[in-house]
Amino acid sequence: MLELRVPDMNCGGCAKSVARACAAVDPAAKVEFDLREKKIKIDSEVPREKFEQALAGAGFKPS
Repeated sequence: MLELRVPDMNCGGCAKSVARACAAVDPAAKVEFDLREKKIKIDSEVPREKFEQALAGAGFKPS
């Protein structure tokens, strides 16, 4: 399980965009959101770097 902080994720619309970016990397990934803490958890076998690249490409630079 990967955990990423996504400081620019502020609302449900942002969460949907983040979910789309994650699904583009791994359609079978399970993504959990914590908008208050601005964190996501991703259950996937795909390397962390691939998700980081996809999120940055969607305008959500993870930390």
